[in-house]
Amino acid sequence: MLDFTRFEILTFDCYGTLINWEDGILGCLRNILKSHHMNLHDAAILELYGEFEAKAESGAYRRYREVLNSVVKQFGERLGFTPSDEQVRSLAESLPKWKPWPDTVSALQELQRCFRLAIISNVDDDLFAGTQAQLGVKFGQVITAQQARAYKPSFKIFEMALGRIQVPAHRILHVGQSLYHDVIPAQSLGLSTVWVNRPSARSGIGAVKAAEGNPDLQVSSLKELAAAARA
Repeated sequence: MLDFTRFEILTFDCYGTLINWEDGILGCLRNILKSHHMNLHDAAILELYGEFEAKAESGAYRRYREVLNSVVKQFGERLGFTPSDEQVRSLAESLPKWKPWPDTVSALQELQRCFRLAIISNVDDDLFAGTQAQLGVKFGQVITAQQARAYKPSFKIFEMALGRIQVPAHRILHVGQSLYHDVIPAQSLGLSTVWVNRPSARSGIGAVKAAEGNPDLQVSSLKELAAAARA
């Protein structure tokens, strides 16, 4: 059992962990694919998304809005269609409207009574601003890929977070839905981790690259995390 009294601050991945990004991703991409007479199972869409996003985030830094535009273009290249300019932009433009998981706000509010909270997210500042309004709490720190000019699993964004938070790594618990983006790099820097294994059309993986990791705690929801912390 994880001893929550060890921790001063909980850092959270946002999209996938707090926000139901698969609904957002699938809702947008299904419409694009349908308009080009393509019909893929949700798991196949998410697998391609994970591949295309990782490719777009490799190499020289570019903003997440451009990453998502690239993802749409890569779907077209792989599947043999040309998305319109509006369709290319639609995924990024939909992001601030993606909804929190039903348990997110209440769990964050409960956790905030005992811990400081922070965000470490692969996103642009302006895109997160739309999400922030839906989360029901104020985060002490918000560290984004735009600020670090790097995407998780790069250590650079976590190192920026450690510098800003100014709490020893062993006093920080990082919470994320992705083993690839969150659990593995956070543990490499000495942070304890929680894997939030949310429901997905790709069970245990979601819309990211497949990876194997050993989190300190696995839960299926933020409600379960809050209950573990309370216990």
